[in-house]
Amino acid sequence: MIAFCAIRPLLNLYSLSKGRPFSIARTQIHFTEKLFFCKAKFADSEVDGSFSFRVVPPTLIAAEKEEAKAVLTLFFKKQGLSNAVAARIINKSDLFIDHLVSRLHSVHKSRYLVGRELTTLEIRDALIPYLESLLEEHGKILADMVENFPDPPIKDKPVAHVSPPDSALDSKKLKAVSRVSETGTAGKLRPQTVYLMELGMDLEKIKLITRRFPSFAYYSLEGKIKPVVEFLLELGVPKSDIPIILGKRPQLCGISLSENLIPTMTFFENLGVDKKRWAKVIYRFPALLTYSRQKVKTTVDFLYEMGLSSEDVGKILTRCPTIISYNVKDKLWPTAEYFRSLGADVALLLQRCPQTFGLSIEANLKPVTEFFLDKGYTLEEVGTMISRYGALYTFSLVENLIPKWDFFLTMDYSKSELVKFPQYFGYSLKERIKPRFAVVKESGVKLLLNQVLSLSSRDFEKALRRKMKKQLTDQV
Repeated sequence: MIAFCAIRPLLNLYSLSKGRPFSIARTQIHFTEKLFFCKAKFADSEVDGSFSFRVVPPTLIAAEKEEAKAVLTLFFKKQGLSNAVAARIINKSDLFIDHLVSRLHSVHKSRYLVGRELTTLEIRDALIPYLESLLEEHGKILADMVENFPDPPIKDKPVAHVSPPDSALDSKKLKAVSRVSETGTAGKLRPQTVYLMELGMDLEKIKLITRRFPSFAYYSLEGKIKPVVEFLLELGVPKSDIPIILGKRPQLCGISLSENLIPTMTFFENLGVDKKRWAKVIYRFPALLTYSRQKVKTTVDFLYEMGLSSEDVGKILTRCPTIISYNVKDKLWPTAEYFRSLGADVALLLQRCPQTFGLSIEANLKPVTEFFLDKGYTLEEVGTMISRYGALYTFSLVENLIPKWDFFLTMDYSKSELVKFPQYFGYSLKERIKPRFAVVKESGVKLLLNQVLSLSSRDFEKALRRKMKKQLTDQV
């Protein structure tokens, strides 16, 4: 454990009425930090060394561990394990949970630099594909691998079967993996493999992709792989992003540029997707280009029925292309009806936070609604809050909303302030809310909640000075 301190810059404020300078004493906020790292390396990890190294507040680590446990539990249950078996595995998998959290820090490192916490949806979206890739790689011994991480599974130990292997499929995967890793008479790897390694993939990553999608091993370098890669580079995709995109959707290399990819992109551009942002769109969700036009049309028709304009639809598809993957009948319509029952503006919510529509009504949405109702808010107020801040429902109830609500009760604001500014729940309690409120409290003045949190450091200081100047003037 290593001790660090967050030190707020000194604010020099002046008494204009008496002409004497005075200052607010520098506040030193001590907290214990954990030097958090994972010593193991996985083929699918986006880190390039044998360990990933982050300094992260322990309260945030604890919250993310609980989120990771919930995702892993749900994943095992979907593979057919009982609650009891899944719980037993999780209880013996502390090092693997640490590894999952370390992966979150690697994938979303930019979020930590600005002190913003990950939402439940972002954590799920980062971990589920990774767990699926591990299932493809380890098959029936995945549970044993998780328990013994980072050591290899114990031989001859009874394991919890996650999914029964298909012998024909396994044989196909083994042949494909052997193909990408075999060397010729000169001792060199196949040109396809060499090319992919030059793009930044290591051999283990290529083998992992091949296990998930065996056809990848048989794609021609000059006829399929290289044309798609060069096309992506021409769109502005950074070379460093190519391995990530191909890792998410290797099928892209099997699609004809002239007959499928380019016409599909034109189709999306006609729907309003910003052609200047294709690089980001493809990076976020490369599978977008592999969906049928009928599936896309069904989703777009839903968006129009919600009252969105063609311009709005284009912006949503550009910012949140994953919405195409949501089932319209089973996911989008029920979620829209649920938010309507709260009095929320569904069209506005779709514009501001379309990813909210990928959440479970029972597991994610209803518990948050009940939480605010229990705190004395009306359905109308809850609807207003979600309309103003769509991401509100993407946060963990236990690890985010509850502790921030408890602290809010100490801030001497009325409950209506959260209806006006529900974005409060999107700021880090430790890195933003507590330090800013401590400064305001020391100054002896009161700012609106949105001024305390949303202003830049410079504007925050200016707002404090103005408020203090006014208070001093009123006292004269």
